[in-house]
Parts: sequence; C-alpha cells; structure tokens
Amino acid sequence: MPKSIDEINRRIEDGTVRVVTADRMPEIVEELGAERAAEQVDVVTTGTFGAMCSSGAWLNFGHSDPPIKMTRVWLNDVEAYAGVAAVDAYLGATQASETLGMEYAGAHVIEDLLRGKPVALRAVSRGSDCYPRKELLTEVTLAGLNQAVLSNPRNAYQRYNAAANSGERTLHTYMGKLLPRCGNVTFSGAGELSPLMNDPGLETIGVGTRIFLGGGIGYVTGAGTQHHPEKQFATLMLQGDLKQMSPDFLRAAVFAGYGASLYVGIGVPIPMLHAGIARQAAIRDRDIEADVIDYSVPANRRPVLGRCSYEQLKSGKALIGGREVPASPLASFHMAGRVARILKEWIERGLFFLSAPAAKLPARGAAGPLTVTPPPTGLFYRRSAGAPAASDGRIIWREELCFSCGQCLGICPAGVFRRDAGWRVAADAQKCTGCRLCDGVCPAGAVSPRADGAVSPRADGAVSGGSDEH
Repeated sequence: MPKSIDEINRRIEDGTVRVVTADRMPEIVEELGAERAAEQVDVVTTGTFGAMCSSGAWLNFGHSDPPIKMTRVWLNDVEAYAGVAAVDAYLGATQASETLGMEYAGAHVIEDLLRGKPVALRAVSRGSDCYPRKELLTEVTLAGLNQAVLSNPRNAYQRYNAAANSGERTLHTYMGKLLPRCGNVTFSGAGELSPLMNDPGLETIGVGTRIFLGGGIGYVTGAGTQHHPEKQFATLMLQGDLKQMSPDFLRAAVFAGYGASLYVGIGVPIPMLHAGIARQAAIRDRDIEADVIDYSVPANRRPVLGRCSYEQLKSGKALIGGREVPASPLASFHMAGRVARILKEWIERGLFFLSAPAAKLPARGAAGPLTVTPPPTGLFYRRSAGAPAASDGRIIWREELCFSCGQCLGICPAGVFRRDAGWRVAADAQKCTGCRLCDGVCPAGAVSPRADGAVSPRADGAVSGGSDEH
C-alpha cells in the first residue's frame, strides 16, 4: 500500500514512525521482501562525511559607520569573493591564505567561526558618495554576523572513482597520497549509506528536500554542478544556516601537496513511499562499483586500471592487474554512520519532518571537459559598444539597450523621457536642451550626450517637466 509524505509526517508527530538506517535496510528487504519492507519501514536515513571542495559560505557583515562597499575582502587573510552587494561575501572552502598558503584556507575560517573564535576582517574599497569609507580592519564572530549561510554548489556525489598511481614517483592529489607503482588505492563515497545511491531515480530527493547538513538542518536547492546521474555521478546543491551547524560535522582538512578541503556531514531521509523505493534502498556495498583511475597520467581522461566494488574496497584490498593492493578510504564511514543515526533519532523524537520536493532534479546531466580555445582578441572580450546611434538632438538614445528602469524620468527638466501606462520608457531627443543632467544616469547605457556637441533643433529652448502617457 503506497504511503504519502504527509502520512509519514503524521506518524512522526504522533511518535509511531518507524525509521532505520540505510545499512539495515538490505537485511529487512531480504527477510520481508520489498512490499512488506515498505509497509514496515517509513523512513531510511542515509549519511555521508567526506571532503567536499565545492563548499563555502555566504556572509553578511552589516554596514560600518561610515559605510564601505567592500570590493575586496579577507577573513584571517583568506580572500572571499566580494563582487556582489556592499557587505556580502562568499568564502570558498579551498581559497588559500595569502600568508600561510594551503595550510590555512576558507574551510579553516568556517571551522574557526563555528568554534566561536574571532576572525580578522579586512576590506578595501574605491570609495563613492554613498560608501565613502575606503579601508576597514576589525574582528567578527559568527554570532555577530547578520547572516551566515553554508551554500555548497556540489556535494554528496552518488559514488566516486577510486585512485591509484602507476608512475614512478609519489603523487599528492585530492584523492590523497598515491604511492608509485600502484602501491595503494584510495577511494571516497559512503557506499551503501550514500544518499543518492539509496534514491538513484531521484524520486524523493529534489529541490526543497529537508536534510541533515553540517550538524543542522539544510535543504537541497538543486542538482549540483557536474550532476551526471546517467553514470551514477549525481550531485546535490545544498544550503543551510551555518549558525545552526556544528564543527563536529564541518571540518577543515589539508591534503599535503594539494590543498585544503572541507569535510561535510550530510544525511538525507528517504521516505518509503512504495515497494520500488524500498527495493532501491536495499542496495549493498557489493552492488556499488568504482573504477580505479590512474592519476599518473596528467590528462582529463585518465586510464582505468581496474574496477572494484565498495565491498572489496572496504575490505582493505583492491585487485589491480591480478595483484592485491592496499585500499583505504578518504571519507569517514564512522562519521557517515553517525550522521545517519542522528538523523534517525531526530525523526523518532519529532524534531525533524520530511518535505516533499518542490521540483524534481534532472534525470540527465553533464560533466563534459572544457574545450580550450584562446580568444582571437587577446586576454579577454570587451562588451561591444555597437555602432554609433543616429540622433536628431543633443542626446543619443539607444532604445535597444533600454530595459525601462525609469531612472531618467525624474532627472530631465525638458521632458525628453516619458513612459506609457505599462511603464515602458521612451525618449524624444528633439526636446533635449543640452543641460546634460542625464549624463551617467542610465545604468544600461541607453542615454548619452552627443560627443560632437551638435545644437538641438529646438528653436525655443523651452524647459518643461517629465511627462507620463496614460
């Protein structure tokens, strides 16, 4: 008998919900069959805890007095992206310190903030009339920030390739230290606990799905970048309130010789709506396979040295060319299990309710290579100014650039600019008296004074207010 998420939430509310962790579900399905398992179990909790470089946080610092529009921002000497509003910045987990290099990065700043430590904030600006301050140096804490939102563009890979090195020297990679002549294999992913392996058809995981994120509650905001579910490489884009999270489940890490990353704890509840979902949630480590990729080849498409199941990899041995090679995980199965158990407890205690997806994640994706084609014009392309516009007045009006924001309506004393009842803006260049008050007012570049200084054909030179057409 199919169930609904509303029905499961009512069971959470009245304390009758039945929850198991994903590593228990294979036994239950084997014993009862998928139909009865779906009847007996309401929710399967999953978990993963691994290095997720595509992570970071949006921070809002608030306005100083006098105010500053931060054009460049550093937190403990780690630069954050400030190309947005005046006091917002995005701190990427892998951005390295300008003084300490890869030993300290954005991930460490995020962990320091979570641990309640003060962080040095430095900002610079060009200065402007509304933001006159040009420099700022102060301390901030997580509690003192207006908002701190963990916002991760690519997390929770469905599964991941394993890594080895057939070359003659040791390699230092994002897959850890790889010994020469295939001296070891490293692998990542949570295997049978993996959220996306337990819902490979993306039937219950979608936009708006409520999840365990970093020790707090977060949400799936979309498919992650490089989302490629056809190859079992689906990914998730995630977001949550950093102030609710715990440093137990957001941990900075450094891969020697490579750089920093952020270990993120993620748990997704899978509602057992019908037997098909129960059958998928019965996946075992032996059913999940990973290619062993040769990282000694410096190319985007590296050779495959072998293929192993997660059961084989977790046994500590991988088979490459008929030879057993030591295998070790990068992800923490201990912490992944802890995430799944905590999420189970939250649901059983009525602290966490399920949410139906507001939209499905795409069943198809793309993770193609970058085609390197140097631009013919040099280092970058400039936005084309286009051909000079004709004008019969003292301004040049480029209607194709105008998006009708209306800023010009209140600036011109001669009534050159007008709008209709639908707020579509137009201009009559013949009314221009040459006062140049409109110079620089249009953010789209649709209005500009004529460079040749031509005289307006208006004989009377009259000045009147702006006009509306209704």
